[in-house]
Amino acid sequence: MYRDVIEDLIRWKNKANRKPLLLTGVRQCGKTYIVEKFAREHFKSYVYVNFESSEHIPDIFEYDFDVKRILKELERHYKTKIVPGETLVFFDEVQVSPRAITSLKYFCENMNELHLVCAGSLLGVAIKRERVSFPVGKINRLRLYPMSFKEFVLANGREDLIEVFRDWPTDRSIPDLYKIPMEKLLKEYYIVGGMPEAVKTWVQTHDVEEVEEIQKTILSDYADDFSKHAPANEVPKIRWIWDSVPVQLAKENNKFVFSHVKEGKRAAELEDALQWLQDAGLVVRSELVEKPELPLAGFADKTAFKVYMSDVGLLRTKSGVSAKTILEEGGAYDRFKGAFAENYVLTELLAAGKEPYFWRSGNTAEVDFIFENDGEIIPVEVKSADNTQAKSFRLFCKKIEPRIGFKLSLKNIAENPCEKTIMINLPLYLGWNIDPYIKKTEA
Repeated sequence: MYRDVIEDLIRWKNKANRKPLLLTGVRQCGKTYIVEKFAREHFKSYVYVNFESSEHIPDIFEYDFDVKRILKELERHYKTKIVPGETLVFFDEVQVSPRAITSLKYFCENMNELHLVCAGSLLGVAIKRERVSFPVGKINRLRLYPMSFKEFVLANGREDLIEVFRDWPTDRSIPDLYKIPMEKLLKEYYIVGGMPEAVKTWVQTHDVEEVEEIQKTILSDYADDFSKHAPANEVPKIRWIWDSVPVQLAKENNKFVFSHVKEGKRAAELEDALQWLQDAGLVVRSELVEKPELPLAGFADKTAFKVYMSDVGLLRTKSGVSAKTILEEGGAYDRFKGAFAENYVLTELLAAGKEPYFWRSGNTAEVDFIFENDGEIIPVEVKSADNTQAKSFRLFCKKIEPRIGFKLSLKNIAENPCEKTIMINLPLYLGWNIDPYIKKTEA
């Protein structure tokens, strides 16, 4: 299945000042698959080093950080020649070996002609737990997310739909010929999500029960990780927060409230548990910015935030909302419809390389997401249906006067002024294509 990150990997391969690459991402989002595909298509040879399944491999890194010696021992162990410039070396589950992580510094300094990729699902957790000497400034980074909606559409064999929307004008309504299949695929994406195994199963079988079996297994594996990798005293707290995320997202005011996680528990008691989930990539925090000035990170309120799941399909399964309810839009769907749409847009923005925050003015107005793009602030309002009335969005435009903003909903595409802002009504299923619309409107 095609992943956009392949293009990033190719750019990394061809960089003149390339460093060892650290590829991060939540467990089971496809890191190993995509690196192996990249290796097969762009290198003459490939050496796969799995620190989790090869228990003695970490021993190679214990003696010293002589990279020539390390490569010789890897060649001997895997019975293959490693040729810098021709061989891709892949250190998988590298968090198992803190010294292997430290060695990246020496590979960068003493053998930068070698193409070396490292991946680790719980790397953020391991670094904090093991107090790893991290090679700051000596690595390149890439983050892999679950499959985006665009990648989901491609996996379903509808390249034609992606192609037709690459340059769709805002003054042309989208006809049912394209609108109906895209809305159907979006509902299916809410059901299946972007975990590669779930997507592959859906494409092959279109069997919801098989997809849900995979999703439940993934959720169960994540829960097992709590016990295996988190401090024992934090495990119950991590489970409480993990179970609380869908419920809090479904609230009308979906700001995350620690006191709603467990009665009698305060933020100070639960903050480390939430941070563990973030470090593991299982949840994403979007922080409040009341005064939208650049850089947004400098004005974010770290005590006020929303918490989302890394994948909308896992959110749907964890919420207990049936596929039939989404497909038929039954009454039980009303409670979660907004949460699914918002979580979906959050993951689409992340996949597009954005860092989303949200804006709130007292208790009277809120814009779901704002992000920086080339020195400007761009607001995004999310509506789960075709009702795009948004007083908060208009207030934001009046106060801040952004050049451009977006309302993502099921309403047809259109361009309308909002105060001095170019406001684009963009169908939810075109969230993946937000950058071209930003560029089109630039002076």
